[in-house]
Amino acid sequence: MKGRRKNLTRAGWLLFYLYIILLSYFLFFSESYGRENVMKEYHYNLHFFKEIKRFFIYRQQLGNEAFIVNIFGNVAAFAPFGFMLPLLDKRYRRLFCSAFLCLLFSLCVETLQLFLKVGVFDVDDIMMNTLGGVLGYLFYVLINVFIGKKKC
Repeated sequence: MKGRRKNLTRAGWLLFYLYIILLSYFLFFSESYGRENVMKEYHYNLHFFKEIKRFFIYRQQLGNEAFIVNIFGNVAAFAPFGFMLPLLDKRYRRLFCSAFLCLLFSLCVETLQLFLKVGVFDVDDIMMNTLGGVLGYLFYVLINVFIGKKKC
């Protein structure tokens, strides 16, 4: 039983690392998200809801794909982060801990995008990424509640 649990934990960490690698590819290297050229200037947004509001107002001009990717993509991209953390280690089974780690990871990603000039440092993205992580965590909690009720 212990050997099986150890193998499952290893497989979980492997999947988590693969998720991080895939997420990093899309955030830093994917040509389909405008990462083919390094920008000449630093781009950043430090005003909450500025980009979210812009995407809502100009969604017709920007297109549905840009709207969906920017508004819902950040949430969806970080939901696995919040879901997988509590699965991998008991230390991450508290909402505050998972939310804080998601916020910290998102802040690191946005800071790297700024310094590498491959994206925009955007506080709206940090907010949406953290929301995605929290929703992933809540999904983990719901699944545990559902599984716990089924066992009774």
